[in-house]
Amino acid sequence: MTTSPDLAIRLRRAAFNRALAEADLAAIGPLLAPGAVLVTGTDSAVLSGRKAQLQVWKRDFAASPRLIYARIPDSITVSAVEPIALEQGKWHGTSSASGEVIAAGDYSAKWRQSASGDWVIEAEIYVTLA
Repeated sequence: MTTSPDLAIRLRRAAFNRALAEADLAAIGPLLAPGAVLVTGTDSAVLSGRKAQLQVWKRDFAASPRLIYARIPDSITVSAVEPIALEQGKWHGTSSASGEVIAAGDYSAKWRQSASGDWVIEAEIYVTLA
């Protein structure tokens, strides 16, 4: 049975959220394209490349208390002409100590289906709105 791109991306996003909640750095790497780019929500810092992102997550996981981020997709739009898709949704960062949402906003992510068939994140941009 073949999984639809929409469902495959939602499953990969759920795996990413789980990895963030569990501080599982090893689970994040395979979800990112080697050249993945992330633009942060507050200061628009640009993290370029899988290695750079993993270094930042490693530092974030060591913080105490730390923010536990989650991304909740509202929509997945799959291209009819390329093996790419656009995910859009809401994100929030919750304090591991209090459970209080400290920051939240909207995001967009570009996914690409790799040669192995897995969907990987090529780019993400976050906007802090609360």
